[in-house]
Amino acid sequence: MQFQRLALFGVGLIGGSLARALKRASVCGEIVGVGRVHADLRRAVELGFIDRDETDVGRAVEGADLVVVATPIGAMRGVFERISGHLAIGAVVTDVGSAKMSVIDDARAAFGDAFPRFVPGHPIAGTEKSGVEAGFADLYRGQRVILTPTEWTDAAAVERVRQMWEITGAVVETMTAERHDEILAYTSHLPHMVAYALVDVLAGLDGGGQMLHFAAGGFRDLTRIASSSPRMWRDIALANREALLAAIDSYGARFGALRAALDRADGGELEAIFIRAKAARDRLGPAGRESPEA
Repeated sequence: MQFQRLALFGVGLIGGSLARALKRASVCGEIVGVGRVHADLRRAVELGFIDRDETDVGRAVEGADLVVVATPIGAMRGVFERISGHLAIGAVVTDVGSAKMSVIDDARAAFGDAFPRFVPGHPIAGTEKSGVEAGFADLYRGQRVILTPTEWTDAAAVERVRQMWEITGAVVETMTAERHDEILAYTSHLPHMVAYALVDVLAGLDGGGQMLHFAAGGFRDLTRIASSSPRMWRDIALANREALLAAIDSYGARFGALRAALDRADGGELEAIFIRAKAARDRLGPAGRESPEA
């Protein structure tokens, strides 16, 4: 067994899919699911992707050589603080949060001398679904996972987390937390804000319900991610606030240029914008499974 005991905080889409993949690969002696909703934990046991459930933090991490925190970002600091005094010597802790700088700050404050064994991570995969039933073992196959170790992070701990994700079929890359948060602000967090705002516009209009009733494939494709967890995305937006504000401002300026061209009835400029955007999108290739917070 590569991991004798894995303590998993959060058994929803992200954590549950990870557990399913590791369970299928038979690389964990035991997977302990931890959470506040007992019914979800019992269901995870019934579904077979965790071996036992636990609500007591101390018992959950006792003897665990790997701890994965897959809770919403807003809950992570509380989890870190609760487990910090119970970790086994040499235990590695990692997370799946979509904003890394805030999580690193929380981990540094909570773990003290154990901070070098914390490996910040983020799987760039997911769906708009959530909950204990939503996970599946192939969620991470062929998808990227970004690790953002700090200058203090233990190299052996990073390698352990890398191995864990590679077992799921993911492609693991490393970068700084600052660069990660900038990239994700534009490629994940901004699109979610746009989707939420677009649906909210229609929902707030007189007759908006009828408009939504007649929404076709383009609208549904563009706004699919607006079905993601509101609580999770509230936490992500606040955690990556500065980078996201910059991304929103950049988008606002570009959208303003499009509006100005439309106001002038400048078909040439409109087409030029559309051509540039199409060329960039075509280079991206077929859509993959985008992060819901991911």
